[in-house]
Amino acid sequence: MAKKNRTLTILIIEDEPDIQNFVSRVLELEGYQVLKAGDGKTGLEIVRDNSVALVLLDLRLPEPDGWVVLREMKRNPELSRIPVVVLTAIAESVQLRRTLRMGAAQYLVKPLSANHLSKTIAGILSQKGSQTGLSLKTPLAVAR
Repeated sequence: MAKKNRTLTILIIEDEPDIQNFVSRVLELEGYQVLKAGDGKTGLEIVRDNSVALVLLDLRLPEPDGWVVLREMKRNPELSRIPVVVLTAIAESVQLRRTLRMGAAQYLVKPLSANHLSKTIAGILSQKGSQTGLSLKTPLAVAR
């Protein structure tokens, strides 16, 4: 697999170890550097202290929950440009609309496939790179 993305770091904020490990493994195989947090407080600390290209965020987390993390990130000028992909078991359109209004880049419902996860992240990072003028290599050719 491509190792071109080693300089891109993705933070996973997820309290379920099985999901955290699955997502981490998929991303590492795509060549990303992965950071992990099991609660909102640690996740916010990590995103503030590291150069993170994207955050994968569960909504149901130990204090604070994912809603608070998303709100704090989008209110902070230094963090607001980091794309946030919500990972949740809540498949409700009300929740989806709310997270997108709050600034989430995407809303993915668990369980998810490795292929869908990889394509979603590649697409978001590719879009982010074109908006900022950066040359971010995508790990997969995303079918559009």
